[in-house]
Parts: sequence; structure tokens; C-alpha cells
Amino acid sequence: MTKLKRIGVLTSGGDAPGMNAAIRAVTRAAIYNGLEVYGIRHGYEGMINGWMKQLKSYSVSNIIQRGGTVLKTARSKEFRTPEGRKKAYNQLVKNNIDACVIIGGDGSFAGARIFSEEYDIPFVGIPGTIDNDLFGTDYTIGYDTAINTVVEAVDKIRDTASSHNRLFFVEVMGRNAGFLALRSGIACGAEAILIPEVETHYDKLSEFLESGFHRKKSSGIILVAEGKEAGGAFEIANRVKEEFKEYDVRVTILGHIQRGGSPSAFDRVTASKLGVAAIDALLDDQKSIMIGVANNEVVHVPFNKTIKNNKPINQSMLDIADILTI
Repeated sequence: MTKLKRIGVLTSGGDAPGMNAAIRAVTRAAIYNGLEVYGIRHGYEGMINGWMKQLKSYSVSNIIQRGGTVLKTARSKEFRTPEGRKKAYNQLVKNNIDACVIIGGDGSFAGARIFSEEYDIPFVGIPGTIDNDLFGTDYTIGYDTAINTVVEAVDKIRDTASSHNRLFFVEVMGRNAGFLALRSGIACGAEAILIPEVETHYDKLSEFLESGFHRKKSSGIILVAEGKEAGGAFEIANRVKEEFKEYDVRVTILGHIQRGGSPSAFDRVTASKLGVAAIDALLDDQKSIMIGVANNEVVHVPFNKTIKNNKPINQSMLDIADILTI
């Protein structure tokens, strides 16, 4: 590979708290190593359209504490086509960009992998998603902040649940992965946690409710990962209303508040560590890899592995949840 002189940095897919901290770290680590940095706005869509601007050290001042992404993000249908990727390549060449750091999830990394196969421009990924569902890394940027957001919201909902003797179904994000629901459910003391990885979740919930839960407690919180095969919080709550008429059931969908807010200290430090490591990897001629964290150490995971492999749920966490919800 020719010597790096200029890199691009972009955010893609859903936003996550801590993305700005990662942008800051990538920018300053690159400048520290004598590289020029160009911010690519609106993800792959901005790459196709040439929405790029040089970033200086001062350009990323006062953003580490901000949620969202200053570079904006988007999902690009055009980039999924060979013609769209050709346009993106031409823009990178036009702007003399030798390599890119992309902050996002598996969809973003899938696009980067295909692009790198078609064109000789290295891509290194930083995992940024509140779902924490990327194989090869213990934590993704935004996950810790989202957990704290959920816990804060559920603590307030529990006050209302207790005051009115109600059973609240609270839906959190995680259509295909229950990491957010499981960890935040344990943290907020949920009476039951329903996640995609456990197929018999409704049967267990029925057993739980039939076991005389209403005689032991006057209120409760059931945490539900969105889009489960048995339905989201509303559908499951309606089934409970029909089968257990003694319960006063309510539903709350937390929605996009989980993606926003100032990132936690943990997410800021993780983003900073991974941003610096991403530049180190590019300088070491690495490409088509995700920079992750395993056992508190930086690891390099090929895009192929993190895209194709499903991240397993931690069985010990499931066991803890079962033990503590009796």
C-alpha cells in the first residue's frame, strides 16, 4: 500500500452516543501521526456526493460530550449498487483520500467490505451501535449510555407502577438481539425480561404470572426487546390482558430516547481508545477489519467474521436474570 497521507472518517447507520468521541479520537490521532483528515458527511450518501470537508484538531473541540454525530448519518440505497460504489470511489480519488475509518454497525461494515473488495482503498471499522450485537467485541460504542437511559426511564415508570398497582410492559430497542434488554433489565430489577434469544419467553412469562406473582407484588416491570417473534410489547401485553384479567396492564415504548443523550464516561473512553487504535491499524497496513474490545484489550476482527457470525448472549447473565426474578 502506498504511504497514507489523507484519510476519511464517516458515521453510518443508526446514531449512537459516543460517535462524536470516536470522530474526535480518529481526527486527532491521525493529525498526531502526520495525516490529513476529511470528514465525510451523511455516511455513504455523502461519499457518493462528495460531501467532504477537512477536519483540523479544533474542528472536533467540544464534541466529546455530545450525543448523535456531528458528521450526520444516513442509510444509502445507492451505495448498495455497483454504480453507487463507483461514484463513491471516484469521489475518494478526487479528494485524494487513501483510506477510511467508518463508525457504525454490521450493515455499515458489510458495505465497507464489499467496497474494499472492488476498490483498493482500506477501510477500518469502529463499532457504534446501542444494540451491542457485533461479533468480536465485548462492547460497542453507545451501549453503556443506552443502558443508563433505559434504567433511568424504568426507575421513573416503576414509581407510577407502584402508585397504581400496575403491570408495565416496557419495550426497548433490540429487534434481533437482546443485549440491551437483558443488561438493563437486570440493572433496573425487572420482574421479567423477554429477549429474542429465548424462544420460550412467553411460556415462561405465563408461568411467572400464574405462579401467584400478583399475590406477592402489587406492581411490576416486564422488559421486552422490540420486534420479537411473539410480538412487541403491545401484542404481548394484549395477550396478558386476555389471559390474566386480574392485572392492570400498561405499555411504554421507550423508542429513540435510547439513542440520544450525552455519552457515559465508559462510552467516551471506549470511543477514544478505539479511535486511536483505528489509526494505528491503518498505519500498520490493516484493512477490512473492525477494531473491538475483548477482555479490556483492543482486538482486530475481520469484517467477514463480525458480519457473518452472530454474537451469543451471555448464559451467565440469563441465569442471573432467572435467579433474581423469583
